[in-house]
Amino acid sequence: MSIAKRPDGRWRARYRDSLGKEHSRHFARKADATRWLDGITSAVVTGTYVDPKGGRLTIEAYAQQWLATKTNIKPSTRYRYEVLLRNQVLPTWGPVRLSAVDYEGVSAWVASMHHLAPATVRQAYRVLSLVLASAVKAGRLARNPADGVELPAARRADKLYLSDAEVAMLAEAAGDDGPVIRLLAQVGLRFGELAALRVGRVDLMRRRIEIAESMTEVNGVAVFGTPKTGRSRSVPLPGSLVADLTAAMAGKAADDFVFTMPKGGHLRLGNWRHRVFDPAVRRAGLDGLTPHDLRHTAASLAIASGANVMAVQRMLGHASAAMTLDVYAGLFEDDLDDLADRMDSRAADFLRTTGTVVDLPITRAAR
Repeated sequence: MSIAKRPDGRWRARYRDSLGKEHSRHFARKADATRWLDGITSAVVTGTYVDPKGGRLTIEAYAQQWLATKTNIKPSTRYRYEVLLRNQVLPTWGPVRLSAVDYEGVSAWVASMHHLAPATVRQAYRVLSLVLASAVKAGRLARNPADGVELPAARRADKLYLSDAEVAMLAEAAGDDGPVIRLLAQVGLRFGELAALRVGRVDLMRRRIEIAESMTEVNGVAVFGTPKTGRSRSVPLPGSLVADLTAAMAGKAADDFVFTMPKGGHLRLGNWRHRVFDPAVRRAGLDGLTPHDLRHTAASLAIASGANVMAVQRMLGHASAAMTLDVYAGLFEDDLDDLADRMDSRAADFLRTTGTVVDLPITRAAR
């Protein structure tokens, strides 16, 4: 850093950043030049320094750079980001410079989307926030102006849980696709995992299914990749489904899909729902049911059968047991009641067998 007086009497302050790039400004007074350089020094020391020209890039230009670096996301996630950028983010923020984005502007933008579903608003906000967070890491912004913006509360749709009888009724209404209904409702696969299930990953002797692949549709194109969490898992196969899978795999090679469309090819959710699922739902009188509700059903049936949180987590392929509890906490309430009863019984057995009389301490309130 240096300060030098120019022939015209003004003071020139300059410094070089960590990349060796020179920056300078001119001031009428030496004290102002010194104050400016002191501010730069403070920013460098506190880690808040940004290139003065770094924020000149527009949101649209930087968002494209940001998206190009996201090489570790699934194609479906990339497509969702692209749609949110195109439809919600860039129409407002596209021509705006990074340095011109502020908290009030982001708050007003979120409020302007009140006509959209809360989930859509939250997703659009998240994409903008991710872009801005990347700009902070790149040294183009000192902080993320989207941090702390209030978002509409997410509304969780009510989950529908089918009984064993209702699953049987729906499977019968689905005709030849009854085995698909039963597998989704009893094992809890995501539809994309079922569509990508290959014969070689089903072990009928051990009654295990290896979930190592999933299919998603990206802009109408089927894309195969790892399951949602990025990890494969092994799930139990109920004995009642062995006959269904034996018939579905008959005459097929290890790499063939277990379930296919009537004329061949892998299942597609939109087509299958229109052709099979929705008509079966209407015939069974289960209006409002979605394919994903079969996954919820599998969780409820497993918990009703005595499965603990960890077992349900492994079966469903959740990232953590905490996530399983967050989604299905209400289904474990009876376990808490049972736990309290067992603790009471244990304490009573101790007192009865030992004849111990326990004097409980008197609380201050009682005194």
